[in-house]
Amino acid sequence: MCNLYKMRRPADEVARIFAAEAAGRPNVGEDVYPGYPGLVVAEGRVRAMTWGLPLALTGRSGQRLKPRPVNNAREDKLTTPFWRDSFRHRRCLIPVDAWAEAEGERGRMTRTWYSLEPEGAFAVAGLWRATPEWGDAYAMVMVDGCPQMAEVHDRMPVILDRSDWQAWLEGPPDQAMALCRTSLAPLRVERTTEPWAAVRARPHRDSSDAMPRLL
Repeated sequence: MCNLYKMRRPADEVARIFAAEAAGRPNVGEDVYPGYPGLVVAEGRVRAMTWGLPLALTGRSGQRLKPRPVNNAREDKLTTPFWRDSFRHRRCLIPVDAWAEAEGERGRMTRTWYSLEPEGAFAVAGLWRATPEWGDAYAMVMVDGCPQMAEVHDRMPVILDRSDWQAWLEGPPDQAMALCRTSLAPLRVERTTEPWAAVRARPHRDSSDAMPRLL
């Protein structure tokens, strides 16, 4: 599953690429992690939302625990209660320059980046909803990985062709579901020596120690 991606373009450039309105100057980082803010295109605007929908948790004694960010949604789970309403009514585009997967031995994993050829921003299928815990939050839709990723991971984000952006945003659910397919577009693969678990700033909420999840 995808737990790190980057978008290194400012909101006004993203708005131009996606023919959307720029809603102010969102304060987002270039590298986006679960529980942190990222840019999305929803309702005709480029907006900052939290990456990961909160999953309520309880302890053994029934006490409420900090929620976990569920940042990825399997395409075969989109009609389950956790995702159903967002899939039907609140789909979004997630602007991405590249996404990363962990590669290597446990404890020594490094970041391998995937992007489209030719290099440029692309749209990943997303879902969003308003949450009482973190405000507006979003998740990526995931499908089976393409052959180029087989050595590293068996899942990848849904990459939408430009001609399918509007159908994903506004089409009926059955049309949107048909777009949840593995992209066979050539990928640019960049293997790095950067540790997978690199140090990063803490998010602005108390879910910073929560592990991301795929549902």
